Amino acid sequence: MSDRTGARRSPTRVGIVGAGAAGVGAAYALRETDTEVTILEKSGGVCGRAATRRKHGCRYDHGANYVNATDDRTAQLLETLGRSGLAEIDEPVWTFDASGAVDSGDGRDSRKYTWTEGITQLAKRLLARTDATVQRRTQVTEIHREGDPGGQTWRLVDTDGDSHGPFEVLLLTPPAPQTAALLRATAWDDPRREALVDAVDAVPYRTIRTVVLHYPFRESYPWYGLVNTDREHAIGWVSREECKPGHVPDGESLLVVQMSPGWSTARYDDPLSAVGADVADRVATLLDDDRYREPDWTDDQGWRYALPDADDVSRFTDAAVDESVLAPVAEEGLHVAGDWVAGEGRVTAALWNGYDVGERIAERCST
Repeated sequence: MSDRTGARRSPTRVGIVGAGAAGVGAAYALRETDTEVTILEKSGGVCGRAATRRKHGCRYDHGANYVNATDDRTAQLLETLGRSGLAEIDEPVWTFDASGAVDSGDGRDSRKYTWTEGITQLAKRLLARTDATVQRRTQVTEIHREGDPGGQTWRLVDTDGDSHGPFEVLLLTPPAPQTAALLRATAWDDPRREALVDAVDAVPYRTIRTVVLHYPFRESYPWYGLVNTDREHAIGWVSREECKPGHVPDGESLLVVQMSPGWSTARYDDPLSAVGADVADRVATLLDDDRYREPDWTDDQGWRYALPDADDVSRFTDAAVDESVLAPVAEEGLHVAGDWVAGEGRVTAALWNGYDVGERIAERCST
């Protein structure tokens, strides 16, 4: 890219905090632009809460369970990423209420996908099509605004005290509470930052604890997953990982159980040995089968900031951050993205929100 004098301009340096769906989506949108993209990720993997784990010959998606492709945009992206290893979940999602009564679903989640190697393939395949640098196990704790007016940049500091940057553009994609904490630790005295902190801090979040139950038998059901619709049951979601090709050996079953926010908050710090039997008992009761009271192995994962909250339609809408707060800080090269910005707790919502922010960054960098 050249400036108005014809001289070659240096690529715009873009820093992204978080290699979840939003951060990776932004990097993918910037893949053909004159930018240098660096992603700083606190964990050892990518795709954030769309996570995959391997244990005892099983592979399971223990956060986000699948990619919903009911919209043409997502369906086309999956085709672009290649059908090799792409696995569609044929069985539907059914529902249950506070009493445990199970009923057939409404078909809204009719096109559900993961990969034989796990849902993290979404981020891995997107990143493979970019030149982005991903620095794993790098947790950002401070943000600094540096330089003179008209030429200011952003610099990041991690838990080891190492500095990253400078970046002309900075994108924050962690869950809203973590993004708010980062913004508070930003050395930038500006009313626009304060307004953004207040808006981000107001986004409500649910805590969810996932408990994984494995069994040396396999039962047949007409559903892949069961979701509690009235939010009055201790179990919020249970799904059968054996419905995903390549995830569970024949003759075995693995249930991914996501407990309700109330149960999860109350028992978040209890060891798995103290909660596993309780979860298994509740699953056995829900499925009306005592065999599920005795899994042969278990696993778990706590998601302190699992999803933007949505008790009802009005609160669900309020989970989004208003554009009038985002636009002023974007003028300074500071952006946020995620499902909480979009106001919808889905992998695809985070992905496309990040992608759209990436496109806006690209447009600004080209002017």
